[in-house]
Amino acid sequence: MAEITAPPVLTAPMAVDIAAPVPLPSDASISGIAEPPAPEVVPTETLYIQNLNEKIKIPVLKASLRGLFKSYGEVLDVVAHANLRMRGQAFVSFESPEIAAKALKEVKGFPLYSKPMQISFARTRSDAVVKKLDENNFDAHKAQREQHKKDTRYTNPLKRKFKLKRETDGGAAAPVAKRPNVQMPDEYLPPNKILFLQNLPESVTKDQLMGLFSQYPNLHEVRLIPTKKDIAFVEYLDEGSATSAKDALHNYKLDGENKIKITFARK
Repeated sequence: MAEITAPPVLTAPMAVDIAAPVPLPSDASISGIAEPPAPEVVPTETLYIQNLNEKIKIPVLKASLRGLFKSYGEVLDVVAHANLRMRGQAFVSFESPEIAAKALKEVKGFPLYSKPMQISFARTRSDAVVKKLDENNFDAHKAQREQHKKDTRYTNPLKRKFKLKRETDGGAAAPVAKRPNVQMPDEYLPPNKILFLQNLPESVTKDQLMGLFSQYPNLHEVRLIPTKKDIAFVEYLDEGSATSAKDALHNYKLDGENKIKITFARK
């Protein structure tokens, strides 16, 4: 039989000093260039919002932003424009940086009209903020802003391109392609006392619609379109009555099959 030897007796290991790991030098350290500190974000009273839905008309967009942010404090101003440089962007001003910071934290990424908002602090105070908090310096502030706007007029690449083309063409202004007019979807139209009906059965009569919509008070008139029998207009004396009828009868199956679509008519 093979001999089985006993396992060797382990002796206690000697204590060894373990040095802390030496951090590897960064690229900046190797090149001898100090890393710049991260820029400090300074809260201001105004929020700068990007990635807004460009299909929404400016008055509706401003009203929506004001309604969204007013729960955080008084909204001093909402600035938005439809021009090429500012479309899809807006500024919302509050009374204090603390209110703006709370609104930014809680609303950042909120999908307004199906697009998540990108929100940061504006770099300068808005006119509304200066007028509210530092009225004595408002004129100087406005003059400085106007001068800055004048000095940076052609820093936008698109404007610089047009300026260069005008100069090379001997002063002739380059024709600007007209931007197609994008209408707001019917579902987002503001309240109106006139309702627009679609997807009606072609056999529908005025008396049928009068009977259906007279269930709600203040009905004024029903108008059919002779050349297009699947649409009609229903008018009430006030927006409240029209809203009640719209909410109750939208998607109603007039012929038992097809749902009628009801929206506010365009003003």
